[in-house]
Amino acid sequence: MAQARVKVRRPSFGGERFAVFAECLLTGVWIAVASLGVVTYPAAFAAGARHLRRRTGHEGGGLGEFVADFRTALRGGWVVGLAGWVVAAVVWVDVLAARAGLPGGPLVGAVGVFALIGVVVALLRAAAVWAPGDSWRALLADAGRRTVLDPAGSFLIVCGLGVVALSATFVAPLAVPVLGAVAAAALAVEERYRHR
Repeated sequence: MAQARVKVRRPSFGGERFAVFAECLLTGVWIAVASLGVVTYPAAFAAGARHLRRRTGHEGGGLGEFVADFRTALRGGWVVGLAGWVVAAVVWVDVLAARAGLPGGPLVGAVGVFALIGVVVALLRAAAVWAPGDSWRALLADAGRRTVLDPAGSFLIVCGLGVVALSATFVAPLAVPVLGAVAAAALAVEERYRHR
């Protein structure tokens, strides 16, 4: 006599969503540790975004895959990281000039800050779509276009960066895991743009 199987449905308290959120926080820690090399932050974000892409696609992945992706992304990513610090230094000089009261200083300082924000957003968008074998130069060129053509998505990434900054001002260690949420935001913005 065959017994009828009764499927018991367990209540879900957002289990899968919470798992993705927890994975984002863990990925943020990995990104922070991988970024300790000062010029390694583009590769760290690229590896973090790729890890989150695998996890949300139910493809598995873990620390080993993150490290392998980080090493691969670092081959050209360290140059991008160095260039990013050069841009930040130039903007810092612009801000100092604006504070010194030079004629036109406030305008130049504001333009510099907005340009830096645009560069950071383009970098995060490029890192979100990075895959082994991709050229950072091509990724950044495409990401720069998407940054301008998709202002709503770019604004969402800026908001994510704002959350990191606010987290750091309230509880400094909280900014570390929130870096994963920024990578997830960039990944979500790129998925949204791709489906449009």
